[in-house]
Amino acid sequence: MSDYSTILYEVKDGLATLTLNRPESRNGMTNRMLRETYEVLQAASRDPQVKVLMLTGAGNSFCPGADLKHYTADDRGGDDADSQREHFRVPVMLHEMPAVTLAAVNGACAGAGFGWAAACDIRVAARSAMFNTAFLGVAVAGDMGLPWMLPRLVGAAKARELSFFSEKFGADEAQRIGLVARVWDDDAFRKEAQALAERLAGSGPLALRVMKAHYVAAERMSFPDFIELETERHKRITASRDTQEAFRAFVEKRTPQFEGR
Repeated sequence: MSDYSTILYEVKDGLATLTLNRPESRNGMTNRMLRETYEVLQAASRDPQVKVLMLTGAGNSFCPGADLKHYTADDRGGDDADSQREHFRVPVMLHEMPAVTLAAVNGACAGAGFGWAAACDIRVAARSAMFNTAFLGVAVAGDMGLPWMLPRLVGAAKARELSFFSEKFGADEAQRIGLVARVWDDDAFRKEAQALAERLAGSGPLALRVMKAHYVAAERMSFPDFIELETERHKRITASRDTQEAFRAFVEKRTPQFEGR
């Protein structure tokens, strides 16, 4: 894979880690970061080895949104000349890609960064993480899909409150309202987030991908139609080698050895 200047990307044992890597600006988003993230997610979506993708930030910040110092500078060094409309589909890709996506939020998570975290299947946070929708604070209506995602995560009324008032809130409050699934003290955060991601990546690959696809499909289907889809896939997966191996391993009290078929 090509080298990138604003992100880091690696894949190991079914787990892809995408790190936003502009720590000098707390991982503030630029169009180059947007483009590079889009390109990596395209590749990850096509890679059958990627079962889980963890999105996090370098240093002590996740992403505070757009790097406004960068965007207001007289000379941006050509960094933003090549942003395209399709690059703004990053949250759609995080939400719909075959792999399960996990946002590991370390520090500031605001604006567009908040949108990316909200688009992931699961969010976890360091105790010091701070969240803020932030958009109205800089007189924009927002991007990265928050009005679509946030009501589904915290409810319609709470989503509007967070958006219209743009008040900061911490990790414990984020967990209380259902935005994040786990909160760990800062000194344990990286280890615990990694362990959780690796635990997911150790799941049966066929079942994990189909479970993700079920949630995406269910958003668009009636309940009876979804049951039909779910039943057809369930029969197919139950007959797979992986599931038969998992059944035997459960009975024999051992760890299953998956083949991906």
